[in-house]
Amino acid sequence: MNLGKEMVFTLFTNNPDLALQADLAGVDRIGLDFEVLGKANRQDRNKSWISDHRFEELSAISAQLTKASLFARTNPMHNGLKSEIDRYIEAGVKVLMMPMVKSAEDVGKFLEYVDDRAKVSLLVETPAGAMRLHEIVQIKGIGDIHIGLNDMYLGMGLANHFEVLVSDFMEALAGTSIDAGLPFGFGGVARKVDESLPVSSELIYAQYARLNATRALISRVFTQGISHADMIKELAVCRSALSRWGNESPEKIHKAKLELRQTVASLREKS
Repeated sequence: MNLGKEMVFTLFTNNPDLALQADLAGVDRIGLDFEVLGKANRQDRNKSWISDHRFEELSAISAQLTKASLFARTNPMHNGLKSEIDRYIEAGVKVLMMPMVKSAEDVGKFLEYVDDRAKVSLLVETPAGAMRLHEIVQIKGIGDIHIGLNDMYLGMGLANHFEVLVSDFMEALAGTSIDAGLPFGFGGVARKVDESLPVSSELIYAQYARLNATRALISRVFTQGISHADMIKELAVCRSALSRWGNESPEKIHKAKLELRQTVASLREKS
């Protein structure tokens, strides 16, 4: 399995220079995060990023893209969502992500609003959405499923998002998505060598292989302080590492899961 080649990377940015770098480096989807409704109330501002992206910035990002698809994360389901979606599509957005998925009914409405004018990625990040995933994946028109680890761990009352990642629950979500023929992804990736991280990037890469995940966000720490040339190099290194894990033995991948579980337990004790 050439996991690195199959991986579809998404980058949130309102920085045209970074968008250009990412496009040249081979990031597949680049765009803005417009999700603001309710986010400040449910997430810890000290741990989670709240977007300040504006609609007016879309055109500047779009102008930098030659290969990547213009992307946008919308607000969760609300009364004005159809108008919001129309506006993004008219601005050229090719992939829309629906956050805070909770029910098949809401997904159906979202797809109706999009009306086949853009690809749809579902961000399943609530316990309700996860428990109903077997219903959600049966709806026609979904492009892929992404599990949002941050909101999921908060909604489940866990210590951190890594607890969700190493759980049997996560394996069940991956299986439900893949069995339905839908590409599956989770979380974000950092650079292969980043000693500032609480968990080794290698251990996270291994989980993509374990869960057969082919979708990932580019984390904010990935892009911090790197030049255009570095972006190209670091993304190539990341894809190479993912491909290596995709070809590792089941025993080695399972060992990486157990090592991550030990690390997660240690982090929980310190929190």
